[in-house]
Amino acid sequence: MIPTKHPEDSTWRLIRRLGYAGLIPFVFLALCLWLVGPELHPYVALSMQGYGAVIVSFLGGIHWGVGFRNALITPQAPSIHFTWGVVPTLLAWVGVMMPAFAGLPLLGFILIGCYVMDRRTWPAAGLAPWLPMRLQLTIVASLSCFLAAGAT
Repeated sequence: MIPTKHPEDSTWRLIRRLGYAGLIPFVFLALCLWLVGPELHPYVALSMQGYGAVIVSFLGGIHWGVGFRNALITPQAPSIHFTWGVVPTLLAWVGVMMPAFAGLPLLGFILIGCYVMDRRTWPAAGLAPWLPMRLQLTIVASLSCFLAAGAT
């Protein structure tokens, strides 16, 4: 189902603003990891891992929403959204439990994996217009995780 509203209506603008604002903690915390002293470093690293895990879980949750919407439309809706929807959360949990030098790159790769899955499944759900923004968000968020890992 393709969105019927023009991409510049107020809802689309709000979604874009919120999406890009969600990058602020990624960039800020990655920068902080390069600047803070050793006494704050573990706390900033854990904050970065926690935020990354929350965002990854959010991306998985989107698939549950798409799956529920599809199930209302047709009883034979593909179950991939429900199955995939839990995978990012489980992987993100592992990323938070790991030391930052390993957990942050894992979270970066999970973010990329989420984009790849969205690229495969969103067009059939009518969400293709959002993929360019998703790519931009993924690039900045995953690069932030990789750069933050370099500071640990």
